[in-house]
Amino acid sequence: MIEATPHFIETQSYPEEGRYVFAYTITITNAGMIPAKLLTRHWLITDANGKVQEVTGEGVIGEQPYLKPGESFRYTSGAMIETPVSVMQGKYSMRSDDGEDFEAYIPKFTLSIPRTLH
Repeated sequence: MIEATPHFIETQSYPEEGRYVFAYTITITNAGMIPAKLLTRHWLITDANGKVQEVTGEGVIGEQPYLKPGESFRYTSGAMIETPVSVMQGKYSMRSDDGEDFEAYIPKFTLSIPRTLH
């Protein structure tokens, strides 16, 4: 299970320059019966103009968390976009202790400055 909580970072944003900075906190919970390790991440960030940023890499924030059944891992990262509204979605590539590789999909969530969406 993956949950995302986004936050607008007003102090680092410059709307007049098309710079909107967001932090997002992700909580990953192993809802399965077998321990698993997060290997890689793949994000798609689509702004209001349709511009897509693709972010890939090993682990998250320099870590490849290993989660036993019922355990959670929480981290915070950030994104800079050119519009006041954007959507993020993606997936984590995982490997369970039984050697099975699988994808954990990150549900789409919205980055938006306060009072932009109702």
